[in-house]
Amino acid sequence: MKKNRNTIIYTLLAAMAISSSSCTKDFEKENTDPVGKAKVAAHQLLAPALVNVLSTNMVRNRNFNNELMQVTVDINDAEGRVFRYDIRNNLSDYTWNNWYLNVTDLQDIHNIASKPESLNKSYQGISLITQTWVYSMLTDMFGDVPYSEANKGWVDNKHGILEPAFDKQKDIYLDMFKKLEEANELLKTGTGIVATSDPVYQGDVSKWRRFGNSLYLRLLLRVSGKSEVASTVIAKIKEIVDTNPTNYPVMENNNHTAKILWNGTNSSSAVYSSPFMVNVRAVDFRTPAITDFFLDRLVSWNDPRTRPSLGKNSVPRFGISQGPSGYVGVPSGYSAGSGIIKQAYFNSDAQTNNPTTLQTDPYTGIIMNSAEVAFIKAEAAVRGWINGPVENYYYKGMLDGINYWLPNLYSSATDAEFVKYITEADIMWDNTLPLDNLTPGNNSKLEMIHIQKYFAMFLVDMQQWYEFRRTGHPILPKGPGLANGGKMPARLNYPVVVQSTNPTSYKNAVAAQGADNINTLVWWQKP
Repeated sequence: MKKNRNTIIYTLLAAMAISSSSCTKDFEKENTDPVGKAKVAAHQLLAPALVNVLSTNMVRNRNFNNELMQVTVDINDAEGRVFRYDIRNNLSDYTWNNWYLNVTDLQDIHNIASKPESLNKSYQGISLITQTWVYSMLTDMFGDVPYSEANKGWVDNKHGILEPAFDKQKDIYLDMFKKLEEANELLKTGTGIVATSDPVYQGDVSKWRRFGNSLYLRLLLRVSGKSEVASTVIAKIKEIVDTNPTNYPVMENNNHTAKILWNGTNSSSAVYSSPFMVNVRAVDFRTPAITDFFLDRLVSWNDPRTRPSLGKNSVPRFGISQGPSGYVGVPSGYSAGSGIIKQAYFNSDAQTNNPTTLQTDPYTGIIMNSAEVAFIKAEAAVRGWINGPVENYYYKGMLDGINYWLPNLYSSATDAEFVKYITEADIMWDNTLPLDNLTPGNNSKLEMIHIQKYFAMFLVDMQQWYEFRRTGHPILPKGPGLANGGKMPARLNYPVVVQSTNPTSYKNAVAAQGADNINTLVWWQKP
């Protein structure tokens, strides 16, 4: 037994010696991939990044944008309720982290597609568009953010910039405009891309070009109120819409809408699952009540998106479940302790007698839609920046907004059923109204445009909130239970981790922009 024990010990010591020798001898050589460094193609990065960003957007749209913008109310009298403007700092982390993480892949697409061995103008252009899309959401949410030095912490297998500077929002916008100009030129002569890798347009480069220029219009309009850039911005809007539209094609109908259809409907080789199904339990999805602000208008208009049956086009639609008293919403910002009872809510998966649910609807993955483009044109026309008539753009936005959910329900603005709808709803264009009036209870041309734009941008990341901060429209009622002095948050705080990992740049950003709180205006909001 003693002999066996000694043999075992000797064997173990010998094995350890051999292992130790092999761990030090030719370590680098033995642990280097003999085939070469790992490589990835541009098309392999596109779908995962887009799905991840859009999933992030949909989650925050549901529990942040919709609560702020009076689509829903997650009824609860506890602290930290978004619908009361009681915003906790940790709300910043989710979007900041996910957007920056995935924009790295979107930038890498451009890097890969710019190399001689994998040169592809289309992927370069798509990369510039998608980067701009993500960075625009970042800067509109926070103001000044890392941009020119962002995502450079690891470059050429070496440590790069670990504490990136925060760029001023004005500079970010001007550079995003350059990116979109470049993307438009690249996609003019862009070559084909791998269709199955493109969850948005299935390889149709011409539609990517339309999306890029439509995004350009959105961002131009967002900063049009800044006197230092207004003349240039307004001239560019006119160029895109009126003077040189062939060089700047934009979305014209729902076939051009940028979206990801969920449940594998885009590609036979890929399944894209909705975050509403993956991240939210059915019982949680139907928990928030729909507000009276959102629901009362749709009901008073007899809007087709809320009708339980439409004959020729029964799905998809908003899928709103009626309460005991019918389509009844709850007031947002109600006083704590009021005993508010939920009635109407958005249908969720596996509900008896509710075959159409918003949770399972494949059409919820909207990046940007053609209806928004029409309303951008309507606002530009009503302000006299482009040719009219305004009502043509106004009605086009309404048509596209409804037809997205109910395909081909109305053929045109002259469709008898559409005329009947807008007449009975009393939402026909009224050219006698003043341009603007932000007094509650009063109507104006901008309010008419933006209330319809509000519904058209349902589920589109935080665009309802961004537009409200820019225009004050639509005019939202203020309940007695609001925190923050009843003021709509102007931005979100920077994540706490930024303060600890990038302290110098953070302090510089706060010194330049203003206090890091929800009431500090970002550049395009400031007078």
